[in-house]
Amino acid sequence: MYYAIIGEDREDSLEARLRVRPEHLERLEQLKAEGRLLLAGPLPAIDCEDPGPAGFTGSLILAEFKDLETARAWANDDPYVTSGVYAHIQVHPFKKVFP
Repeated sequence: MYYAIIGEDREDSLEARLRVRPEHLERLEQLKAEGRLLLAGPLPAIDCEDPGPAGFTGSLILAEFKDLETARAWANDDPYVTSGVYAHIQVHPFKKVFP
């Protein structure tokens, strides 16, 4: 089943986000290589594809996991969690309907 992982950035986290981004992307690349990643990306803080110093408010990942517990464990091990970029993280089951 798919799960939506929603991370909410803490205030002033852009520097930390940029520092650990390669590790974060490496984990997403692994999901992609396994055919389990539906989509992933950051949530810009302003209505702009490249928000520059305004940074981001969080991230959204839609990926396939065995169950909710496995999805939560994967999310909690993310570098954005362990380095303190995310203030909060939510994991929800997701039912893909379209496309």
